[in-house]
Formats: sequence, structure tokens, C-alpha cells
Amino acid sequence: MPLYLYNTLKRSKERFHPVDEEHIKMYVCGPTVYNYVHIGNARPVVVFDTLYRVLNQLFPKVTYARNITDIDDKIMNTAAETGRSIEDITGEYTQAYAEDMAQLCALEPDVVPKATEHLPEMIEMTQTLIEKGHAYESEGHVLFAVESMDDYGKLSNRKLEDMMAGARVEVASYKRYAGDFVLWKPSADHEPGWDSPWGRGRPGWHLECSAMIKKHLGRTIDIHGGGKDLVFPHHENEIAQSQCCHDGDEYVRYWMHNGYLSIDGEKMSKSLGNFKTVRELLQSYHGEVLRFALLSGHYRSDIDFSKELLDQSKAALDSMYAALRKVSDVDVDDVVVSIADEEGFAALCDDLNTPMAISSLHKIAGDLNKAEGDDVALAKARLLALADMLGLLNEDADVWFQGGEVEGLSGDQIEALIQERNDAKKAKNFARADEIRGELTDAGIVLEDSREGTKWRRA
Repeated sequence: MPLYLYNTLKRSKERFHPVDEEHIKMYVCGPTVYNYVHIGNARPVVVFDTLYRVLNQLFPKVTYARNITDIDDKIMNTAAETGRSIEDITGEYTQAYAEDMAQLCALEPDVVPKATEHLPEMIEMTQTLIEKGHAYESEGHVLFAVESMDDYGKLSNRKLEDMMAGARVEVASYKRYAGDFVLWKPSADHEPGWDSPWGRGRPGWHLECSAMIKKHLGRTIDIHGGGKDLVFPHHENEIAQSQCCHDGDEYVRYWMHNGYLSIDGEKMSKSLGNFKTVRELLQSYHGEVLRFALLSGHYRSDIDFSKELLDQSKAALDSMYAALRKVSDVDVDDVVVSIADEEGFAALCDDLNTPMAISSLHKIAGDLNKAEGDDVALAKARLLALADMLGLLNEDADVWFQGGEVEGLSGDQIEALIQERNDAKKAKNFARADEIRGELTDAGIVLEDSREGTKWRRA
């Protein structure tokens, strides 16, 4: 099945033609680890994790890299404010990030490079850019000379004269041109730094990704992803560094960018007090609910991330898990499903149309509810196969409805009360049976009676 992706560089949807059909290479910008990540940081993780799953279905080998930025002024500021070491801060929040993304059912990338482990590669790239006339040293800094690149600004569709027209910011004394950006900067004695030909210092942010991509994936990769806030200047500057370092070789074939998140209709920001971390949200919602909400809109569209959206996502997953719960005894291990024939998978191959794929999931769940005989196993297998492409329906249905650490009655206590209620009904003590149902309802437990017995779920 052909794959179509929207290419930010070309501003159009294109059929995917990889550099090498046998080995797809994808890189996605990861977090700066100085605090818990917010839900906006999680959107590219979920989006490109879904694409990773699709690529693995279509191609024999995929290498997916997502970096960790552990050199940054924000990290240094956090260290100064808290009195903790930089290593302590980055270690804690790198681990927290991995834990939180796992809760969102994201697969581990094949490569997770850290900036601090790639200083030699960054220094080497900087030296090469100087030698080729694309960078210069000034007052302990090394800067990329944007005027040395004829098509600088092509990703963001900006021209140099437009970028600088009307600019009122004071230009740093060490810059030849106001638009030049830092490749290397000096570090004060109290700041982290590494020895270099230009003195003790640290790399600019843009340089990190270019160096790590070259080392782990090569000069040219198939897909580079991230939020659309990274188009300029970060990704624009990555192109400049890498292409000028490599004599104009293609750096990235397909640039992909996801849209923004707003919170209850307002742009998410700390100043507005609507800044939601993934860890905070996981205290109230299962990770699959957060993932479903992030996939409910097309990745290139902005999403209003609200309680209403989360509750709708929870209800949608409940309905699918309810369909699976009814057929929990049906084994599908030997059922063969052709995912390529599914409308939902075709939607994912059309620029990752997750809303359409989710609609297809609902339809299959409806088919499962109505299926009889041999059709039950096939419908269940189809539902699970498509859900796997979306990273959904990973839980056992009973665990989904009953599990988790919650306040109130434990599972054993609930089962005991259900047994007491059954005994009361057999003894025709219907008053006690109704009383037990009432107690469970007050505790947030919903009973579902059927010919097969009584099942329960937390409301």
C-alpha cells in the first residue's frame, strides 16, 4: 500500500519514496530535560510513534531516533535555582520522561541519543563549517553565516531580507549579520563546558540534532518530525548546518510537523496557569485516554485539549473495551488478519489520518457487538490489529474497567459483595440484594447483569 505524507518543505502531500526501501530512517526532536514534560511535548511522541508503527508494517527495517537535550540554559537555570547538580536534574527528568511516554503506550525508539554524548561530533561539524566558509569565530563564539547559504529560509518560506526588515532587537557585537546563529558559545567558570579549538564552551541548540543525525542515521534521512513551533528557527538552522557541512547533500526528504495544543480554548502557557504536565494528567486519566485524545484530531491540526475531550475519549475507549469484554473468552491467536485491507489502515497511510482510522475502529467494534459464530473471532482480531497500529486497546478488558490503584473498595471486596448479592437473590432476600447494589453504586461501581453472570466496572 502506498504511503502519502505532507511535506512541510514542499507544502504539499506527496507519495513517500524513501532513500532506501529496505531501511527507513526517521528522527524526531525530543525534550529538554529540566522538568516534567507538558502534554504539548507528548503530541509529537504519540504522532510519530503511530507513524513508526505504520512504517514497520510497510517496510522491512525502520530506525527511529528521538534525542534527549541535556545541555541547555534552562537546565542550568533550574540547577542554579534548586542547588542541584545538572547531572541530577537531567537524570531524574530523562527517566521521568521515559516513564510518562511509556504510560502513553509509546514504543521505545531504536536510538535515544543524548547531547552530552556527542560533543566530538558537534565540534567536528563546526570545524568543517568554518573550513568551508559557512561559519566564523568571533569573541569566543562560533556562528553560522546565514548569508553564505543561497536558499536559507526555504523550510519556513522566509527570505533573509524579510526576516530582518523592521527588526528592532539589538544585534550582538560578535555577529557579522543579525540573522547569524550560534554553533558554539563560551561557558563561564560556573557553567558546564567542554574544551574546543575556540576555548571552553558548549554547543548551540540547533547543532545537537544535526550532529546526532549524521552519527546515527547518516547524511540523508527519510523523515524528520517535531512540533510546528520548531520549523523556525530550529529546523531551518538544522538544514543550513547539515547541507552546508555536506556540500549541499539532501538532509531530510520529508519534513513533518504536528499542530499546537490549546487548553480549554487558550494557548497553553505557564503565565496563564493552564500548563498541564503529562504526569499531572495521568493522575486523573489512563495513558490510553491521553493518547486517544491526542490522536482524535489530525496531526497537522491544532487541538483544544479540554476535560470534555478527555471525557469523550474515555467514553469512546470504554465502548470498545466493552465490546472486547463480551468476547474475552474468544481466542484470536490463530486468526489471520490482513491489515492492508482495512479502511482504517488505508487512512493511516493517507498522511496519518488518525480521526478516520478511529472512526473505522468504532465501526469494527460495532461489527463485533453484532457478530455471531466464526465472525466473532474475525471481528475481534480485526479490532485488535487496527488498534495496535494506533497504540490503543492494550489492556485486558477487565483490567481496564476494574484495575488500577484507586481509593475505596478493592476488587476482592467488590467481588465479595457481588457474591453476597447473588446469594441474597437466591434466598429471595431482594431487599438485601438491592441494598448491596445501592452500596456499590454509591462507591462508584456499576454492575452489569447478564446470563453469563454479573460483571462490574468502575464508573
